[in-house]
Amino acid sequence: MTDAELLTRARDWLDQDPDPDTRAELAGLLALAEDGGAAALADLADRFRASLEFGTAGLRGALGAGPNRMNRAVVMRAAAGIGAWLGGGGRHVVIGYDARHRSADFAADSAAVLTGAGHRVSVLPGPLPTPVLAFTVRDLGADAGIMVTASHNPPQDNGYKVYVGGTGHDAGTQIVSPVDTEIAAAIDAVGPVGALPLGEEWTVLGEEAVERYLAAVTSLPLGSDRDLATAYTAMHGVGGRVLLQAMERAGFARPAVVAAQFDPDPDFPTVEFPNPEEPGAMDMAAAEGEAAGVDLVIANDPDADRLAVAVPGHGLLTGNEVGGLLAEFVLDHTCGPERVVATSIVSSSLLGKIAADRGVHYEETLTGFKWLARAGAPGRKRVFCFEEALGYCVGGDGGRPVADKDGISAALAVAALAAGAKREGLTLVDLLDAQARRYGLHLSDQLSVRVEDLSVIVAAMRRLRAEPPAAFGPLKVAGMDDFAGGRAGLPPTDALRFRLEGSVRGRVTLRPSGTEPKLKAYVEVVLDVDGDAAATRARGSELLSELMASVADAVSA
Repeated sequence: MTDAELLTRARDWLDQDPDPDTRAELAGLLALAEDGGAAALADLADRFRASLEFGTAGLRGALGAGPNRMNRAVVMRAAAGIGAWLGGGGRHVVIGYDARHRSADFAADSAAVLTGAGHRVSVLPGPLPTPVLAFTVRDLGADAGIMVTASHNPPQDNGYKVYVGGTGHDAGTQIVSPVDTEIAAAIDAVGPVGALPLGEEWTVLGEEAVERYLAAVTSLPLGSDRDLATAYTAMHGVGGRVLLQAMERAGFARPAVVAAQFDPDPDFPTVEFPNPEEPGAMDMAAAEGEAAGVDLVIANDPDADRLAVAVPGHGLLTGNEVGGLLAEFVLDHTCGPERVVATSIVSSSLLGKIAADRGVHYEETLTGFKWLARAGAPGRKRVFCFEEALGYCVGGDGGRPVADKDGISAALAVAALAAGAKREGLTLVDLLDAQARRYGLHLSDQLSVRVEDLSVIVAAMRRLRAEPPAAFGPLKVAGMDDFAGGRAGLPPTDALRFRLEGSVRGRVTLRPSGTEPKLKAYVEVVLDVDGDAAATRARGSELLSELMASVADAVSA
């Protein structure tokens, strides 16, 4: 695209942009570019030489004018494409949104476009957690759901998730292929935004939507132990009010909250990144927990679909550690051999051992809850699934309230688990040690190699396939599993797993990130525990660090 073509495309976009804010932003850039401004031309090129790609994760990107940004025009086209994909009208769509910049506007624009296309729309009553939307789609038997959120991305981002509806086995789950390509094609076929018919009448649901969600998650089998003191941070997101209501209704004491991070704030002023996995993000919660003398510190990410857990005096537990503990808790409170537990190919191998020991079905899926929530054949009970990135889906014998990750119901289950341990004079760390003695100590970590040029990742994966490393650190590579052609019934994906052997067992799994220019490595070591679990953990941590350094060298070569 020549500079002249770029400027023409930007002017055409300006003519159809329905938002005075982004029109003003784009008009200013155009004026600078037309005056020969090189930086303005480069900015326009980034905005107009590509478009945000609609995939199974929907849309996600920085706010701003142009097709490669999140803005009202892009969102209205997406809504029109979803409406066309649903059919000629009369379908029911539920829309939720978080408290990020422009989320409420994007929700209203989506409602206007969908009602203008003849569909029936229900909008949640204010900024609410993603799990509330996922629950409500299935609760109302809607045909689809839309959630406006960028989860724990930086403040300048926003996004758009789509859920399938109906009443079938996968109702209330995020879309998977080929639905994404079908919707993307429908979006591409949308004409000028200004020509879209817009409706004005949609339903704004009342607080009963939240009430029904709370009734469902607090009816999960949580045992009877409730003596637990907790500290909580909402990380400037939308989970705070719902989490406190859920804890109270389930019979737990009100957590000590981090007041500076409790109310929704789209600028996330107290954290560098609003992700509880990031260094420093949990510091204020840890300080609140120490001051209050609590037993447990918990955190949600900004849209409250993830849960972080820290034990005072020990620190943050990994998603794999919490997943292993919750798996046994859920299996202790459910029954039947038809139960299904699942995790992803990049998460800990521990869950498979727990499932075999308990005599329940185990499945390993591709990364993402769009796959995890679908695990298990129809007729089986999906009681638990998790991924290492702090995502958990908790169910009971009557099913699961949410067919997606849910940081609220997971918080209830973790609190119940910790309260039961406290009654026995134990902490979650003690439970981890006991679990390690039964199944082996599973330690995990991950690293991300960020690149400017995506071809670097392509070349690295090609090289590692053609010439697999003979070893990582002191552990030999016993074999390599390539998921590119599909494996064990899984759809094809660009991932490699190296099985390690030596003084201990282990594995390294590599995959390109689906949302960022990163190559991600997931490393696990498994050690037998003979006697002192703490000493074994210290030895394993040293080995894990050595492996991480070796993996970093291998993927960066």
